[in-house]
Amino acid sequence: MKGKIIRGVGGFYYVTADDLFTYECKARGVFRNESVKPLVGDNVEIEILSGEEKLANITKVLKRRNALIRPEVANVDQAMIIFAASEPKPNLNLLDRFLLMMRLQDVETVIVFNKKDKVTKSDLDSLYRIYEKSGNRVIFSSALFSEGIEAIMDELKGRTTVLAGPSGVGKSSIMNTVNPDAAMETGDLSRKLKRGKHTTRHSELMMVCRDTFLVDTPGFSSLYVPDIEAGHLKDYYPEFEEYEDECRFAGCLHLKEPGCRVKQAVEEGAISRSRYDNYVYLYDELKDKRRF
Repeated sequence: MKGKIIRGVGGFYYVTADDLFTYECKARGVFRNESVKPLVGDNVEIEILSGEEKLANITKVLKRRNALIRPEVANVDQAMIIFAASEPKPNLNLLDRFLLMMRLQDVETVIVFNKKDKVTKSDLDSLYRIYEKSGNRVIFSSALFSEGIEAIMDELKGRTTVLAGPSGVGKSSIMNTVNPDAAMETGDLSRKLKRGKHTTRHSELMMVCRDTFLVDTPGFSSLYVPDIEAGHLKDYYPEFEEYEDECRFAGCLHLKEPGCRVKQAVEEGAISRSRYDNYVYLYDELKDKRRF
């Protein structure tokens, strides 16, 4: 029987199989011999040991479409990053770091600004203008008033989505709205594990409906800059692309070079000043990182 790993704790893997039951599994020794580590999100083949107790062995990890490093999860279609429009004020440098991290791993990202009820339309328009050319879709929501939830569900359907965001932005509220059974399912699994007091900090995958999965990740307040060459950073800013060929110098880094069309576009308001300033900040951080 085939299934998908939804959680891994202490050498046990919990697999939701084609029959929609969740089985507690061990990976057979062959995986250790082949240095294959099953990941949350992996599609696997299992051998049923006890249908009554829902016990099985994982016998094969099927070919992965992709495998993320942060968070550690396989076969992801997209990421959805949730920030509050206010309370707390969105940390756009942190958001840009996450977008960079996902782009480096070739994962499309949907940006959700929750708590839209806490700000003015002008504030929302300003946030949209910052990210409208970033290559990411932008949704505004209010979990409190169930606004924007339908748009979020449209993005989730039929996909496996990594859900991420800092604490206090309403991520749990949105999760509970799109998947009301999530809390109950998590509680049931914790009771089965008998490890309620040892809450895992690893990623966990939840089925919203058939073929639609959410990968919940722990909240974060900081992100390391990915280990890339500073000179390559500009390649991960889609809003730069249409202007780069017009720069005076080939290979322009869009920093202090004369005749830089990207910098001119920033001054004209065609490229977000916030996005550009974060680009310069991240460039300097990467450059200093390489120095040491």
